Amino acid sequence: MTTPLDAIAALAQRAYADLPESFRTHVGEIEIRVAEWPSQDALDALDIDHPLGLLGLFEGVGLAHGWSTAPTGALPNRVWLYAEPILAYRNETGDALADIVRHVLVHEIGHHFGLSDDDMYAIDDAPDT
Repeated sequence: MTTPLDAIAALAQRAYADLPESFRTHVGEIEIRVAEWPSQDALDALDIDHPLGLLGLFEGVGLAHGWSTAPTGALPNRVWLYAEPILAYRNETGDALADIVRHVLVHEIGHHFGLSDDDMYAIDDAPDT
């Protein structure tokens, strides 16, 4: 029986594999992990009051901070996807789970490239050309 965590992990791996190869090359080594809920430490660090307010998190040192090769002893860059908040968002919006997972994954990878949330919202809001 597939659990929600397994389903989200599979959707995330598929979404990542479907990204253009040139994009994935620039991402480099990155782990994609799924947890039921964000940790209290993550919520506190981002000043988020409720765990449903955090769908994903980039953890590591991105390209904007000079990351090119992992220094000795450094943990790998990691994207966390939080299953319960993602599922709650899906239930609230009716959006397809695969679309939500892809959006959150790409958003968190955007942090690896040094983009802020405001930067990504501006990109999302820009008219398609």
